[in-house]
Amino acid sequence: MNVYQPTEVTPQHIGSRVTLHNGVEMPVLGLGVFKVEEGQEMITAIKAAVKLGYRSIDTASIYGNEAGVGQAVQELIEEGVVTREELFITSKAWNADLGYEETLAAYEQSLQRLGLDQLDLYLIHWPVPGKYRDAWRALEKLYGDGRVRAIGVSNFQIHHLEDLLATAEIVPVINQVELHPKLTQYELQQYCADHGIRLEAWSPLMQGQLLEHPVLATIAEQHGKQVAQIILRWNLQRGVITIPKSISAKRIADNAQLFDFVLADEQMQQIDALNEHVRVGPDPDHIDF
Repeated sequence: MNVYQPTEVTPQHIGSRVTLHNGVEMPVLGLGVFKVEEGQEMITAIKAAVKLGYRSIDTASIYGNEAGVGQAVQELIEEGVVTREELFITSKAWNADLGYEETLAAYEQSLQRLGLDQLDLYLIHWPVPGKYRDAWRALEKLYGDGRVRAIGVSNFQIHHLEDLLATAEIVPVINQVELHPKLTQYELQQYCADHGIRLEAWSPLMQGQLLEHPVLATIAEQHGKQVAQIILRWNLQRGVITIPKSISAKRIADNAQLFDFVLADEQMQQIDALNEHVRVGPDPDHIDF
């Protein structure tokens, strides 16, 4: 098995960050809010996460909850829990908004909904054929003008990245993709590493489908941990940024208990061996939405 081996030290605490290739530091653990409805429940969850030590929040225009994320951020700042500079906020341009002028406008709309002057990271959500090159030029413009601290992509496969890099002036700092033990994405991770692109995992727990897996359950028992914690630790030890989604304060807390144990090489290999190239989300090569 061709396994990518990260060169940096495995993160030691919830506040650990990695340095992206443009010098911006990004938390290794974040809170995803995919399919979380706008409202007080989400605001409460975000505030609970930040009070526990989370500093990264990942949203997108298509999620329909940017305003709620912004409200939670504003309340946390007003309450003196954190400063804006301590937080790392990510959003994404949706497929219908890809194109040079369209993407510039979409960014401004996301900022307005979030109530922010600047995002820490802005991503192209999906590699829509014929659109993502122009959208990337828009992101480069935003970055060059100092409107956003870092720019990247989401759901790009190797051939998408090769096509983008053929004309790009700036290399993406992040490629956020579906990644879990049944879709390990090692070849993609190696390609990204070779180009200075950091891999970030969405749906790291495979939408809960792996929580009863016998191999993972055995490893969890060996460490006195939960299966979710084993999977998230596996992410961190292979150098992958991870953003598990939850609105439960207990699960948000549990998902952060990743820094008091280490998976042995043999256990990492056992998890790697679960790969079946199985997706729970859309195939990036067949975008019809």
